Amino acid sequence: MTLTQLRYLVAIVDAGLNITLAAERVHATQPGLSKQLKQLEDELGFQLFVRKGRSLEGIAPAGERVLDHARRILEEAANIRSYAANERGEHAGRLLLATTHTQARYVLPPAIASIKRRFPQVSVDLQAAGDAEVLQKLAQDGADLALISSAGGVPQGGLAVPLYRWRRVLLLPRSHPLADLGRAPTLAELAQHPLISYESSIRADSSLQRAFAAEGVEPQVAMTARDANLIKTYVRAGLGAGLLAEMAIGAREDGDLRILPAPTALPECVTWAVIPRGRVLRDYALALLHHLAPQLDPRDLRRVLEGNLEPHWPTPPAWVELSQPITV
Repeated sequence: MTLTQLRYLVAIVDAGLNITLAAERVHATQPGLSKQLKQLEDELGFQLFVRKGRSLEGIAPAGERVLDHARRILEEAANIRSYAANERGEHAGRLLLATTHTQARYVLPPAIASIKRRFPQVSVDLQAAGDAEVLQKLAQDGADLALISSAGGVPQGGLAVPLYRWRRVLLLPRSHPLADLGRAPTLAELAQHPLISYESSIRADSSLQRAFAAEGVEPQVAMTARDANLIKTYVRAGLGAGLLAEMAIGAREDGDLRILPAPTALPECVTWAVIPRGRVLRDYALALLHHLAPQLDPRDLRRVLEGNLEPHWPTPPAWVELSQPITV
């Protein structure tokens, strides 16, 4: 039994039992992957998958147990490699980040640029996705960490570390009835107009839907999008008022639009880093988190990940504090 065979097993399952896709993901040939799978099954003495002809129909009960152990073995092998690289002071490798489009576009560029200057041999693989998909990429696609925002509870799927807090803002065409209001509208006032927001806004459990329901009014969600720039485009087209994260607004690029605070009844959001439990992070991944959240001590974060310290995170600062230029 080899780590390669276990890696191929996990790849097949994560590819939805598609041998061709699994082979592409692990950079192997389909015959080579099938041969390694057969050798593993021959050694174990039973089949890991339920087959119909030459196709895989499902994973066998015994295969499920082997899969659980295989995932843990591969995770620990990766941890050993990461620990050894940190001990050697080796700063070459790949940093795989899963995050939302807003964080990828408006928050991460200076942080990643800083990491690339400090660790030039590190390649960064940035995977932007919708809110519902980010944690899935962490669980199935081997991301080192995920950045995701929440206005409610702590995200699940790993160790959640609070980075910073932010609020939403309204972006309006200058001809919009609310454009000259001069203050944050109430939810009742906003409910009278079409709204353009992130795709998560239409979920019944979203903070936006809960806030409107608590006020006894219903939002007119005319359109949703994953990307803040798309929301801005359709605001400019006159389809409605845009509700966006505050970091997605720029005074210069959005100077043709009116910017208002969002209704105060909409709760504050927190951006979290979610890290697989037990994961040994490379030094450059810790440096990225410290850049995003200077209040975090990388040594404490490492001890928490190793299970040697209980997590007691400092209160995350507001985004407006982090984004203020430093003056002397």
